[in-house]
Amino acid sequence: MRVHFVVHEPFEAPGVYESWARERGHEITRSLLYVGEPLPGDARAVDLLVIMGGPQSPATTTAECPYFDARAEMALIAACVAAGTAVIGVCLGSQLLGEALGAPCERSSEEEVGLFPVTLTQAGRRHPFFEDFETEFGAGHWHKDMPGLTDEAVVLARSKGCARQIVAYGRFLYGLQCHMEFTPALVDALIKSAGDELSSLSGRRFVQQPPALRQNDYGPMNKKLIAFLDRLAADYSAVARG
Repeated sequence: MRVHFVVHEPFEAPGVYESWARERGHEITRSLLYVGEPLPGDARAVDLLVIMGGPQSPATTTAECPYFDARAEMALIAACVAAGTAVIGVCLGSQLLGEALGAPCERSSEEEVGLFPVTLTQAGRRHPFFEDFETEFGAGHWHKDMPGLTDEAVVLARSKGCARQIVAYGRFLYGLQCHMEFTPALVDALIKSAGDELSSLSGRRFVQQPPALRQNDYGPMNKKLIAFLDRLAADYSAVARG
């Protein structure tokens, strides 16, 4: 499987998404936008596009962030959808996926930072990629927005602070507002990049401070992400083989 990562910032790295791809022997390519690397020019050369998060929003302009071109990313996503490529959007990536499909992102009801439970919806419990997951499980968060919904979109998981944690836009199209790829190293990088942001959010019910963030056990959710990715890859490969 040819997996391409679009990475907006060094502190929003693919984490377990990339370690999964490496361990499964998939071909890995990257667009490290923060160092000026280009987006892929041919959607047909990619089997799985993974668009990572970042402090930007789909409304961020190139004047505000010269290396972030939301329109170009949404055009790539649209091309991938047309080509039948699988797409996973993470946090900002999930919002860009929704926007590319015609659904503007929205503000979440709560800002979430840390490890908090998400709950599978009835559709999520029935979904073949999630059907043996616990109904409620811990997932990583670092956001204040959430992806929009198309008429065909199905919400598979939500949390008390965000109504759209995992969204299926199609058989091979998934938006994950949550960060199931978090590892201790990734979280430490995010903490360092946040500066005084976390202390300014002290007291909010879904915002953890650095000591708690560093003590969280992210292993169980990493295993669930790997199971999801294995199932998506197997389903995609079965369809590709005809």
